[in-house]
Amino acid sequence: MVNHQTIGQGRTHLSAEDLAALRESLHEQRLFRREQLLQLTGPVTSRVEHRLQRQAPAQIEVQVKLAATARMVLTDIEAALTRMDDGSYGSCELCRRPVERERLEIVPQARYCARCQQCREAVP
Repeated sequence: MVNHQTIGQGRTHLSAEDLAALRESLHEQRLFRREQLLQLTGPVTSRVEHRLQRQAPAQIEVQVKLAATARMVLTDIEAALTRMDDGSYGSCELCRRPVERERLEIVPQARYCARCQQCREAVP
């Protein structure tokens, strides 16, 4: 028998196993993003400085954008872990309906259900 835990104001049901797997996925993604940021923005060595001086501006721009994206995703991951701790995880921040379990499995840091996410992306 599966033990269900109510997450997000009683509007969505994630089993304890689902929640544990999602938490583990978030922890793995957090570790990956932290390591990525270290590689992109870590301590500069003379060899790295030399290489950067030879890089084209477009390459430097890509590196800066990758670091910005990693920071943004890391912030979203940290926010998702906080929502797990406070019991609001799995509830859409706009409509308060459950975020689909399948969506959370793909994007465990998702703040919005698929419908609200589409609406947000449609607005310029």
